[in-house]
Amino acid sequence: MEYRQLGRSGLRVSTLTMGAATFGGTGALAAWGDTDVKGARRQIDLCLDAGVNLLDTANVYSTGRSEEIVGKAIQGRRDQLLVSSKVRMPMGPGPNDAGLSRHHIRNQVEASLRRLGIEHLDIYHVHEWDGQTPLEETLEALDSLVRAGKVRYLGVSNYSGWQLMKALAVSDAHGYQRFVSNQIYYSLESRDAEYEQVPLSLDQGLGVMVWSPLAGGLLSGKYRRDQQPSEGRHIGDWNEPPVRDEDKLYDTIEELIKIADGHGVSAAQVALAYLLTKPAVSTLVIGARKDAQLVDNLAAAELKLADSEVEHLDRISAPDLIYPHWHQARTAADRFGPADRALHDPAR
Repeated sequence: MEYRQLGRSGLRVSTLTMGAATFGGTGALAAWGDTDVKGARRQIDLCLDAGVNLLDTANVYSTGRSEEIVGKAIQGRRDQLLVSSKVRMPMGPGPNDAGLSRHHIRNQVEASLRRLGIEHLDIYHVHEWDGQTPLEETLEALDSLVRAGKVRYLGVSNYSGWQLMKALAVSDAHGYQRFVSNQIYYSLESRDAEYEQVPLSLDQGLGVMVWSPLAGGLLSGKYRRDQQPSEGRHIGDWNEPPVRDEDKLYDTIEELIKIADGHGVSAAQVALAYLLTKPAVSTLVIGARKDAQLVDNLAAAELKLADSEVEHLDRISAPDLIYPHWHQARTAADRFGPADRALHDPAR
Protein backbone atom coordinates (compact mmCIF):
# COMPACT_ATOMS: atom_id res chain seq x y z
CA MET A 1 0.00 0.00 0.00
CA GLU A 2 1.26 3.46 -0.91
CA TYR A 3 0.72 6.43 1.41
CA ARG A 4 0.30 9.96 0.06
CA GLN A 5 0.21 13.39 1.65
CA LEU A 6 -3.31 14.74 1.99
CA GLY A 7 -2.83 18.01 0.17
CA ARG A 8 -0.45 20.37 1.94
CA SER A 9 -1.19 18.83 5.32
CA GLY A 10 1.25 16.61 7.17
CA LEU A 11 -1.26 13.76 7.16
CA ARG A 12 -0.37 10.65 5.16
CA VAL A 13 -3.26 8.51 3.93
CA SER A 14 -3.39 5.17 2.15
CA THR A 15 -4.22 5.36 -1.55
CA LEU A 16 -7.37 3.36 -0.80
CA THR A 17 -9.85 4.41 1.91
CA MET A 18 -12.53 2.21 3.44
CA GLY A 19 -15.94 3.75 2.74
CA ALA A 20 -18.73 2.97 5.20
CA ALA A 21 -21.78 4.11 3.23
CA THR A 22 -22.80 0.45 2.92
CA PHE A 23 -22.92 0.03 6.71
CA GLY A 24 -26.40 0.07 8.22
CA GLY A 25 -28.71 -0.34 5.29
CA THR A 26 -31.60 1.87 6.34
CA GLY A 27 -33.52 4.59 4.55
CA ALA A 28 -32.40 5.77 1.11
CA LEU A 29 -29.03 4.01 1.42
CA ALA A 30 -30.54 0.56 1.92
CA ALA A 31 -29.94 -0.12 -1.79
CA TRP A 32 -26.19 0.49 -1.31
CA GLY A 33 -25.76 -2.22 1.30
CA ASP A 34 -26.76 -3.42 4.74
CA THR A 35 -23.50 -4.46 6.38
CA ASP A 36 -23.93 -5.14 10.10
CA VAL A 37 -21.35 -4.87 12.90
CA LYS A 38 -19.99 -8.37 12.33
CA GLY A 39 -19.61 -7.74 8.62
CA ALA A 40 -18.05 -4.33 9.23
CA ARG A 41 -15.43 -5.84 11.54
CA ARG A 42 -14.60 -8.43 8.91
CA GLN A 43 -14.26 -5.82 6.14
CA ILE A 44 -12.19 -3.50 8.31
CA ASP A 45 -9.90 -6.46 9.08
CA LEU A 46 -9.42 -6.97 5.35
CA CYS A 47 -8.60 -3.29 4.88
CA LEU A 48 -6.15 -3.17 7.78
CA ASP A 49 -4.40 -6.27 6.48
CA ALA A 50 -4.03 -4.53 3.11
CA GLY A 51 -2.53 -1.41 4.73
CA VAL A 52 -5.58 0.90 4.62
CA ASN A 53 -5.32 3.56 7.34
CA LEU A 54 -8.40 5.76 6.67
CA LEU A 55 -12.10 5.02 7.15
CA ASP A 56 -14.71 7.42 5.77
CA THR A 57 -18.32 7.72 6.89
CA ALA A 58 -20.96 10.44 7.34
CA ASN A 59 -23.64 11.31 9.85
CA VAL A 60 -26.33 11.01 7.18
CA TYR A 61 -25.41 7.47 6.13
CA SER A 62 -28.39 5.42 7.30
CA THR A 63 -29.22 8.39 9.57
CA GLY A 64 -26.34 7.76 11.97
CA ARG A 65 -26.43 3.98 11.84
CA SER A 66 -23.22 3.80 9.78
CA GLU A 67 -21.33 5.79 12.41
CA GLU A 68 -22.69 3.57 15.17
CA ILE A 69 -21.52 0.45 13.35
CA VAL A 70 -18.11 1.97 12.65
CA GLY A 71 -17.76 2.87 16.33
CA LYS A 72 -18.44 -0.70 17.44
CA ALA A 73 -16.29 -2.22 14.70
CA ILE A 74 -13.17 -0.17 15.51
CA GLN A 75 -13.26 -0.67 19.28
CA GLY A 76 -9.81 -1.63 20.50
CA ARG A 77 -8.06 -0.49 17.32
CA ARG A 78 -8.83 3.20 17.05
CA ASP A 79 -5.11 3.97 16.94
CA GLN A 80 -4.76 1.95 13.71
CA LEU A 81 -7.25 4.05 11.75
CA LEU A 82 -7.89 7.63 10.80
CA VAL A 83 -11.63 8.39 10.87
CA SER A 84 -13.43 10.86 8.61
CA SER A 85 -17.07 11.96 8.83
CA LYS A 86 -19.26 14.69 7.38
CA VAL A 87 -21.91 17.30 8.17
CA ARG A 88 -24.52 19.24 6.17
CA MET A 89 -27.34 16.90 5.15
CA PRO A 90 -30.70 16.75 6.99
CA MET A 91 -30.62 14.80 10.24
CA GLY A 92 -34.18 15.57 11.32
CA PRO A 93 -37.37 17.40 10.31
CA GLY A 94 -36.64 20.69 12.07
CA PRO A 95 -35.63 23.96 10.37
CA ASN A 96 -32.16 23.78 11.96
CA ASP A 97 -31.55 20.07 11.35
CA ALA A 98 -29.58 20.65 8.15
CA GLY A 99 -27.07 23.05 6.66
CA LEU A 100 -23.78 24.52 7.81
CA SER A 101 -24.85 26.90 10.53
CA ARG A 102 -22.81 27.07 13.73
CA HIS A 103 -25.79 25.52 15.52
CA HIS A 104 -26.00 22.50 13.22
CA ILE A 105 -22.25 21.92 12.97
CA ARG A 106 -21.69 22.02 16.74
CA ASN A 107 -24.66 19.74 17.42
CA GLN A 108 -23.69 17.25 14.75
CA VAL A 109 -20.02 16.92 15.57
CA GLU A 110 -20.96 16.00 19.14
CA ALA A 111 -23.52 13.49 17.87
CA SER A 112 -21.00 11.95 15.46
CA LEU A 113 -18.33 11.61 18.16
CA ARG A 114 -20.88 10.00 20.47
CA ARG A 115 -22.03 7.49 17.87
CA LEU A 116 -18.46 6.69 16.87
CA GLY A 117 -17.33 6.40 20.48
CA ILE A 118 -14.20 8.48 19.85
CA GLU A 119 -12.80 11.76 21.19
CA HIS A 120 -11.89 13.40 17.90
CA LEU A 121 -12.39 13.11 14.14
CA ASP A 122 -9.24 13.05 12.04
CA ILE A 123 -10.98 14.67 9.05
CA TYR A 124 -14.33 16.47 9.13
CA HIS A 125 -15.91 17.24 5.76
CA VAL A 126 -18.65 19.68 4.93
CA HIS A 127 -20.76 17.35 2.80
CA GLU A 128 -22.35 19.85 0.44
CA TRP A 129 -22.71 23.59 -0.23
CA ASP A 130 -24.99 25.75 1.92
CA GLY A 131 -25.81 28.94 0.04
CA GLN A 132 -27.88 30.43 2.87
CA THR A 133 -25.38 30.38 5.74
CA PRO A 134 -22.58 32.99 5.63
CA LEU A 135 -19.25 31.33 4.96
CA GLU A 136 -17.73 33.27 7.84
CA GLU A 137 -20.11 31.52 10.24
CA THR A 138 -19.44 28.06 8.80
CA LEU A 139 -15.67 28.43 8.67
CA GLU A 140 -15.37 29.99 12.12
CA ALA A 141 -17.39 27.11 13.57
CA LEU A 142 -15.13 24.57 11.85
CA ASP A 143 -12.01 26.44 12.96
CA SER A 144 -13.21 26.36 16.56
CA LEU A 145 -13.58 22.57 16.38
CA VAL A 146 -9.94 22.21 15.34
CA ARG A 147 -8.80 24.56 18.10
CA ALA A 148 -10.89 22.64 20.64
CA GLY A 149 -9.28 19.34 19.60
CA LYS A 150 -12.51 17.74 18.39
CA VAL A 151 -11.32 17.73 14.77
CA ARG A 152 -7.77 17.44 13.40
CA TYR A 153 -8.23 18.42 9.74
CA LEU A 154 -11.00 19.95 7.65
CA GLY A 155 -12.34 18.75 4.32
CA VAL A 156 -14.91 19.81 1.75
CA SER A 157 -17.10 17.77 -0.57
CA ASN A 158 -19.22 18.47 -3.65
CA TYR A 159 -18.39 22.19 -3.97
CA SER A 160 -18.11 23.88 -7.35
CA GLY A 161 -14.89 25.67 -8.20
CA TRP A 162 -16.10 29.16 -7.29
CA GLN A 163 -17.67 27.97 -4.06
CA LEU A 164 -14.48 26.28 -2.90
CA MET A 165 -12.25 29.19 -3.91
CA LYS A 166 -14.52 31.64 -2.06
CA ALA A 167 -14.37 29.45 1.06
CA LEU A 168 -10.58 29.29 0.93
CA ALA A 169 -10.38 33.06 0.48
CA VAL A 170 -12.59 33.61 3.53
CA SER A 171 -10.44 31.21 5.58
CA ASP A 172 -7.28 33.03 4.51
CA ALA A 173 -8.74 36.46 5.23
CA HIS A 174 -9.70 35.50 8.79
CA GLY A 175 -6.84 33.14 9.62
CA TYR A 176 -9.16 30.14 9.92
CA GLN A 177 -8.03 26.57 9.36
CA ARG A 178 -8.12 25.75 5.64
CA PHE A 179 -9.66 22.73 3.96
CA VAL A 180 -6.94 20.17 3.21
CA SER A 181 -9.16 17.58 1.53
CA ASN A 182 -11.55 17.83 -1.41
CA GLN A 183 -13.82 14.77 -1.63
CA ILE A 184 -15.33 14.63 -5.12
CA TYR A 185 -16.98 12.32 -7.62
CA TYR A 186 -14.37 11.40 -10.24
CA SER A 187 -14.28 8.34 -12.45
CA LEU A 188 -13.78 7.08 -15.99
CA GLU A 189 -17.56 7.35 -16.39
CA SER A 190 -17.39 11.10 -15.84
CA ARG A 191 -14.28 13.25 -15.64
CA ASP A 192 -16.20 16.50 -15.07
CA ALA A 193 -14.01 17.19 -12.01
CA GLU A 194 -11.12 17.97 -14.37
CA TYR A 195 -12.83 21.21 -15.41
CA GLU A 196 -12.46 22.94 -12.04
CA GLN A 197 -12.19 20.76 -8.91
CA VAL A 198 -8.96 18.95 -9.79
CA PRO A 199 -7.08 22.03 -11.12
CA LEU A 200 -8.22 24.06 -8.11
CA SER A 201 -7.13 21.33 -5.72
CA LEU A 202 -3.70 21.30 -7.35
CA ASP A 203 -3.39 25.08 -7.26
CA GLN A 204 -4.58 25.48 -3.68
CA GLY A 205 -2.97 22.40 -2.17
CA LEU A 206 -5.96 20.18 -1.39
CA GLY A 207 -5.68 16.43 -1.56
CA VAL A 208 -8.41 14.82 -3.65
CA MET A 209 -10.42 12.02 -2.05
CA VAL A 210 -12.50 10.33 -4.73
CA TRP A 211 -15.96 9.01 -3.89
CA SER A 212 -17.60 6.39 -6.12
CA PRO A 213 -14.45 5.79 -8.22
CA LEU A 214 -16.25 2.86 -9.89
CA ALA A 215 -19.30 5.01 -10.71
CA GLY A 216 -21.54 3.08 -8.38
CA GLY A 217 -20.42 -0.22 -9.91
CA LEU A 218 -20.82 0.78 -13.55
CA LEU A 219 -17.09 0.24 -14.13
CA SER A 220 -16.95 -3.16 -12.44
CA GLY A 221 -17.07 -4.98 -15.78
CA LYS A 222 -20.44 -6.61 -15.27
CA TYR A 223 -22.26 -3.96 -17.34
CA ARG A 224 -21.72 -4.42 -21.10
CA ARG A 225 -23.31 -2.93 -24.20
CA ASP A 226 -25.40 -6.00 -24.97
CA GLN A 227 -25.39 -7.57 -21.54
CA GLN A 228 -27.05 -6.59 -18.26
CA PRO A 229 -26.28 -8.43 -15.01
CA SER A 230 -28.96 -10.37 -13.18
CA GLU A 231 -28.34 -8.16 -10.13
CA GLY A 232 -28.13 -4.38 -10.07
CA ARG A 233 -29.81 -1.48 -11.77
CA HIS A 234 -30.42 -0.93 -15.45
CA ILE A 235 -28.29 1.81 -16.97
CA GLY A 236 -31.36 3.81 -17.94
CA ASP A 237 -32.51 3.92 -14.31
CA TRP A 238 -29.17 5.15 -12.95
CA ASN A 239 -29.30 8.59 -11.34
CA GLU A 240 -26.18 8.79 -9.15
CA PRO A 241 -24.04 9.27 -11.02
CA PRO A 242 -26.32 10.09 -13.96
CA VAL A 243 -25.21 8.48 -17.21
CA ARG A 244 -25.31 11.12 -19.95
CA ASP A 245 -23.64 9.16 -22.76
CA GLU A 246 -24.26 5.41 -22.74
CA ASP A 247 -22.20 4.75 -25.89
CA LYS A 248 -19.17 6.48 -24.41
CA LEU A 249 -19.60 4.55 -21.18
CA TYR A 250 -19.75 1.21 -22.98
CA ASP A 251 -16.74 2.11 -25.14
CA THR A 252 -14.81 2.91 -21.95
CA ILE A 253 -15.88 -0.37 -20.33
CA GLU A 254 -14.70 -2.34 -23.36
CA GLU A 255 -11.28 -0.68 -23.14
CA LEU A 256 -11.16 -1.38 -19.41
CA ILE A 257 -11.88 -5.05 -19.97
CA LYS A 258 -9.27 -5.27 -22.73
CA ILE A 259 -6.59 -3.80 -20.46
CA ALA A 260 -7.75 -5.90 -17.51
CA ASP A 261 -7.49 -9.10 -19.53
CA GLY A 262 -3.92 -8.18 -20.44
CA HIS A 263 -3.00 -7.92 -16.76
CA GLY A 264 -5.12 -10.85 -15.60
CA VAL A 265 -7.10 -8.61 -13.24
CA SER A 266 -10.64 -7.22 -13.00
CA ALA A 267 -11.94 -4.18 -14.85
CA ALA A 268 -12.60 -2.58 -11.47
CA GLN A 269 -8.93 -2.80 -10.55
CA VAL A 270 -7.94 -1.06 -13.78
CA ALA A 271 -10.50 1.72 -13.24
CA LEU A 272 -9.11 2.35 -9.75
CA ALA A 273 -5.47 2.16 -10.82
CA TYR A 274 -6.20 4.69 -13.58
CA LEU A 275 -7.44 7.28 -11.09
CA LEU A 276 -4.35 6.81 -8.93
CA THR A 277 -2.27 8.14 -11.83
CA LYS A 278 -4.13 11.46 -11.81
CA PRO A 279 -2.70 14.65 -10.29
CA ALA A 280 -3.84 15.74 -6.80
CA VAL A 281 -5.51 12.37 -6.09
CA SER A 282 -4.54 11.26 -2.58
CA THR A 283 -6.96 8.39 -2.01
CA LEU A 284 -9.95 6.54 -3.47
CA VAL A 285 -12.90 5.76 -1.19
CA ILE A 286 -13.97 2.19 -1.84
CA GLY A 287 -16.86 0.29 -0.32
CA ALA A 288 -18.50 -2.99 -1.11
CA ARG A 289 -21.58 -4.97 -0.20
CA LYS A 290 -19.65 -8.23 -0.51
CA ASP A 291 -16.28 -9.19 0.91
CA ALA A 292 -15.12 -10.57 -2.44
CA GLN A 293 -15.71 -7.20 -4.09
CA LEU A 294 -13.70 -5.47 -1.38
CA VAL A 295 -10.80 -7.91 -1.68
CA ASP A 296 -10.72 -7.38 -5.45
CA ASN A 297 -10.76 -3.59 -5.10
CA LEU A 298 -7.99 -3.63 -2.51
CA ALA A 299 -5.72 -5.38 -5.00
CA ALA A 300 -5.84 -2.26 -7.21
CA ALA A 301 -3.32 -0.61 -4.89
CA GLU A 302 -0.62 -2.88 -6.36
CA LEU A 303 -1.61 -2.54 -10.03
CA LYS A 304 0.60 -0.32 -12.21
CA LEU A 305 -0.66 0.63 -15.65
CA ALA A 306 1.59 1.35 -18.61
CA ASP A 307 1.61 4.92 -19.92
CA SER A 308 0.06 3.69 -23.16
CA GLU A 309 -2.82 2.07 -21.24
CA VAL A 310 -3.51 5.29 -19.35
CA GLU A 311 -3.43 7.16 -22.66
CA HIS A 312 -5.97 4.82 -24.25
CA LEU A 313 -8.32 5.32 -21.29
CA ASP A 314 -7.73 9.08 -21.40
CA ARG A 315 -8.74 9.26 -25.05
CA ILE A 316 -11.84 7.12 -24.86
CA SER A 317 -13.26 8.80 -21.72
CA ALA A 318 -12.18 12.40 -22.40
CA PRO A 319 -14.76 15.07 -21.55
CA ASP A 320 -15.61 17.71 -24.12
CA LEU A 321 -13.83 21.01 -23.61
CA ILE A 322 -16.55 23.39 -22.46
CA TYR A 323 -16.08 27.16 -22.49
CA PRO A 324 -13.69 28.76 -21.59
CA HIS A 325 -11.48 25.67 -21.79
CA TRP A 326 -11.76 25.15 -25.56
CA HIS A 327 -10.88 28.81 -26.09
CA GLN A 328 -7.92 28.61 -23.73
CA ALA A 329 -6.69 25.47 -25.49
CA ARG A 330 -6.46 27.53 -28.68
CA THR A 331 -5.08 30.77 -27.32
CA ALA A 332 -3.46 30.23 -23.91
CA ALA A 333 -1.71 26.86 -24.12
CA ASP A 334 1.70 28.54 -24.42
CA ARG A 335 1.35 29.74 -20.81
CA PHE A 336 -0.35 26.77 -19.12
CA GLY A 337 0.76 25.87 -15.61
CA PRO A 338 0.45 22.56 -13.72
CA ALA A 339 -3.16 23.19 -12.70
CA ASP A 340 -4.20 23.97 -16.29
CA ARG A 341 -2.53 20.79 -17.52
CA ALA A 342 -4.69 18.64 -15.23
CA LEU A 343 -7.44 19.16 -17.83
CA HIS A 344 -5.46 19.81 -20.98
CA ASP A 345 -2.56 17.36 -20.80
CA PRO A 346 -4.43 14.02 -20.82
CA ALA A 347 -4.71 12.47 -24.29
CA ARG A 348 -7.83 13.30 -26.28
